[in-house]
Amino acid sequence: MTRRHVVVVGAGPAGLAAAGAALGAGADVTLIDTAEQPGGQYHRMLPAAYAADRPERLQHGWAAFDRQRRRVLTHPRCTWWPETAVWALERPAPGEAGPSRVHVLRGEADGSDRRRHVLDPDALVLAVGAHDRVLPFPGWELPGVFTAGAAQALAKGERVVVGDRVVIAGTGPFLLPVAASLLEAGSRVLEVLEANGPATVARGWSRRPWDLGAQAAAGKARELVVYAAGLIRRRVPYRTGRAVIEARGRGRVEEVVTARLRPDWSVLPGSERTTAVDALCVTHGFSPQLELPLAAGCALHASYGGEFVAVDDDQRTSRPETYAAGEITGIAGAPAARAEGAVAGWIAGGGDPAAPALGRLRRSRDQGRTFAGRLARAHPIGAAWSGWLRPDTVVCRCEETDYATLRKALTHPAGAAARVAKLETRAGLGPCQARICGPTVAELSARLGSTPAAGPGPVDGLPPACPHRRPIAQPIRLGELAAPPDPTKENDS
Repeated sequence: MTRRHVVVVGAGPAGLAAAGAALGAGADVTLIDTAEQPGGQYHRMLPAAYAADRPERLQHGWAAFDRQRRRVLTHPRCTWWPETAVWALERPAPGEAGPSRVHVLRGEADGSDRRRHVLDPDALVLAVGAHDRVLPFPGWELPGVFTAGAAQALAKGERVVVGDRVVIAGTGPFLLPVAASLLEAGSRVLEVLEANGPATVARGWSRRPWDLGAQAAAGKARELVVYAAGLIRRRVPYRTGRAVIEARGRGRVEEVVTARLRPDWSVLPGSERTTAVDALCVTHGFSPQLELPLAAGCALHASYGGEFVAVDDDQRTSRPETYAAGEITGIAGAPAARAEGAVAGWIAGGGDPAAPALGRLRRSRDQGRTFAGRLARAHPIGAAWSGWLRPDTVVCRCEETDYATLRKALTHPAGAAARVAKLETRAGLGPCQARICGPTVAELSARLGSTPAAGPGPVDGLPPACPHRRPIAQPIRLGELAAPPDPTKENDS
């Protein structure tokens, strides 16, 4: 009997759980991640060269993660490919069954000897996660302004501090673990600013309080209490209803302007305050990484905080033998991601859909989805945030497109179509390919855009414009593209 071959893309909590479950179902597994080590952002580890003696000090659930990591990576039917990027997914021809063909590059992202491979799995599990969403404000392009996720990655993965005097601002509970990581690495955190006011936060978290007793929600609540206690112990102020509305400096950030916000995030006049800093960390939630799901043809659905991959009770997407788990299906935290991954991996690996353990996993996943809804209600993005913008505020940092240029294009009937506006303003055409500015430009387009009288639309035969839709998911050199792929052998690691 031939074993099923399952390819899992992403080795964070969801991907690692999917790999473990697929192995338990008897499948061969190829686990792929761009990082050197599994764990994703949540379980990011110091490189082996640092010889870290106690990585678990900042890791919630480290012991369980370490056991699972060792069990999966040492399994004889698991092929672990670190520092590997999936640069394209090739859908089957019409009428053919199965998931997409997986095109990968193995090797350091900036290396000159990356090898190209092609995988033809029986099932594909996508667990590629999400990245920070940052709303633009005057000065956010200055050196020294970091996304909160990047600052935490440097602190957790390299023990590099982004600055000595740091302000952390934005919205959501992710502000707390970022502050903890920076404090542990040696930064002085001056304050943590939550943009939503206490009434909004309390209303979101207190709705259906009995749900907080659920296992997944209770675990996240305990985790947040630990982080909050760390801020109190270090005497770091945590202020609600306040945000950074401007960063200033010559050549790099030197000070930030903060202000009190109304519930809709409009600035309360006269509440501005200036603070000297040498680094600023900001996050306004997360954007799921949808490039690969869209390349595979997976349907999306609108949910709390944006669009996510639509899945059924077994984590199946709309495409045959293609599964999704983790933050691309909803921002619900690591426990829910692990439960989703385990369900997806077990079913993808050919496991019994009626297995008793799946009931517990599905309940944990559903509790996580309830937690996600609570999170979105407690930490929404206020509709009036665009009032922070000035005409010269940079919206697309890669192409230095400012708000005035974007507004001019979007409010003119001839340039309001998404693709026309993109070409006219160049917003989203830079190195990040709209990964950072895409959601912001889409939101501003919906607010400012007028309906074009004529122009690119359904008649041109193109799919709807979307910041996540791109045939090349990761950069690939022309020489790498021209070279034939290396033969892929089972357990080639």
